[in-house]
Parts: sequence; structure tokens; C-alpha cells
Amino acid sequence: MKFAICNELFEGWNTDQGFDFPRVFEYVKNCGYAGIEIAPFTMEKNVFHISAARRAEIRRLAEKTGLEITGLHWLLAKTEGYYLTSPDPAVRQKTSDYFSELIRLCADLGGRFMVLGSPLQRNILPDVTQSQAFGYAADVLQKIVPALENCGVQIALEPLSPKETNFLTTAAETVRLIEQIGAPDRIALHLDCKAMASEEIPIPELIRANKEHAIYFHMNDPNLLGPGFGDLNFAAIMEAMRDIGYKGWASVEVFDCTPGIEALAEKSLAHMQQCLAAC
Repeated sequence: MKFAICNELFEGWNTDQGFDFPRVFEYVKNCGYAGIEIAPFTMEKNVFHISAARRAEIRRLAEKTGLEITGLHWLLAKTEGYYLTSPDPAVRQKTSDYFSELIRLCADLGGRFMVLGSPLQRNILPDVTQSQAFGYAADVLQKIVPALENCGVQIALEPLSPKETNFLTTAAETVRLIEQIGAPDRIALHLDCKAMASEEIPIPELIRANKEHAIYFHMNDPNLLGPGFGDLNFAAIMEAMRDIGYKGWASVEVFDCTPGIEALAEKSLAHMQQCLAAC
């Protein structure tokens, strides 16, 4: 298992020039993380505005630091006009086109995974049924399978809690959409600890039940902090991940920076390492 952290945690270190990639990459590497996950809006609000030179610069910086860019998340955050479950074919095509450019960005950075959460851009709209929403989402995602194949990238669909969205609120629903899309080698399942805590099935059981589908994990607590900052039993979570033979990325994602950036990054990693060693 490899440990990564999401880069938007470090937006508090922004300079007049924007996100401080050199400082963040160096710090994350020195903390002991092997990877970093990029929110595209920390580069530009619109992916089409990220130049080839900028993409190459950030990739070179990560490689020089000895840090692997795992991929992207918050794919549609801070964008306008894109929607996963829109009944409008033009909006769906525009969204597929945007995802295709995100796929190219991911590959340009050396990443392999794109976590698709973006709850505000996937909520089922009024007068749209759940069945229709599944069909609309499948339409958007089926169109980007060729780009995924060409770039060697995978989409990890993320179930989120009912507090965050009304579409794909369980792992079972998300697997249903994955099967409807029919490209399991390119579009599979992401499991987020905070979101799994909202399900009736205990998290370790969810992990074991989805061993054939899960390709990426976010490590966080329902209190919006990192591992070790709340009551979630990460020892049991790590044991379940070990039991399914998971050897991929476990990436820290937090939403509340109150304890401080350094404390969140360092204690989260230490807690995960301790839990993994105890398995």
C-alpha cells in the first residue's frame, strides 16, 4: 500500500503567484508520503487554460522531488457549464469533452487515476428520475472511454454520503453504474472512508465486498479531518484493505484545516503507518 495526500490541503501556503508547488512537493516528500493527488483548480479553474509548458513544469518538479503524482480529484470543482446527469445532450457532450481534457492533463502530469466525486455537478435535477440519471451519467462516461484507453488513465467513481449528493450514495449504486458503462478496466470504484461511514454496512465489510471493483481510496474521518483525528477505526480499515490484497494508493483528503496543515499531514500519515504495521 502506498500513501499519498491531496494537494488542496496546502492552499493556505499560496503565494501571489498561486499554488506553491515547489514548497508543497518538498514538504510532502519530506513527510514520508510517496504520492500527491492534484485538484485541477489549484493549477487553473478551467483545464483548457493549463498550458503544455505548465503541465510539463509541474511533472518535472514532482519527479525531481521524488514524488509521484497519483492523478486528479475534484474534477469539476469551480467550473461552470458541466454536469454529469444533465438531461441536455449538449451539456453532456460538453462535460465529456471536459473530462477528456482532464484525462490528458492527468497523463501529462504522469498520473493514472481520476477520482470522480464532484457532488454539485452530479445531483439529480428536478423532473429527472434516478433511472434517467444513470443513463445520462453512463452516456457522459462511455464517451470518454477511448481517451482513457489512449492515455492509460482510470476513472474512480466515488460514492458520497446523502448529505453531499442525491446520486451514487452507496457503493452498490456506484457499482451498478460501473456495470452499466461496461468498461471496468477504465471506469471502476473509489472508496472514501468518510462516505463509507454513512452506509449501513460496516466499512470493513464494504471494502471486502468490493474487492473486485475498488482501485483507489481516500482516507479521512466523518468529522472532515484526517486519519487519527476522529473515532473511525483505521486499524480495521487497513486490515480489510490488506485482506483484499490492495496494494494501491491510500490518499489523505481532509476538509477542515483547523488543526493546522502540518499537524494534519504528519499525524494522518503516522496514524496510517501505525495501523498498517499492526495488521
